[in-house]
Amino acid sequence: MASDEIRVLYNGECPICSTEIGHYKAYAERRGLPIRFDDLNGPDRTGWGFSEDEAARRLYVEKDGALYGGIDGFLVLWREMPRYRWLARVVGLPGIRPLAAVIYDRALAPAIYRWHRRRKARARA
Repeated sequence: MASDEIRVLYNGECPICSTEIGHYKAYAERRGLPIRFDDLNGPDRTGWGFSEDEAARRLYVEKDGALYGGIDGFLVLWREMPRYRWLARVVGLPGIRPLAAVIYDRALAPAIYRWHRRRKARARA
């Protein structure tokens, strides 16, 4: 990985995740931003060191060798994209960041993960 490259690990089989990340990916490609998007359902996940189940639980972003998950990962990603820097500034505010993290960690990510597990179970049945 190039030292200025950001890596994003996301669930490409999740309709919500793939839509949101697909938007970011298209934006990054149009702007020539050094952001790589790895689908946890493909071979790139092995480089992250997560099982499929661990990786499906939240968004992960790697920058400069540091790993960020959840809201912190989104903040790193948004800061790298000029169109979304304002969002990183707002969500990163001292009063908002902890609230956003609780909402993501306790409500959004678990709900999306449960939905993912149900889709996988139906696909196996």
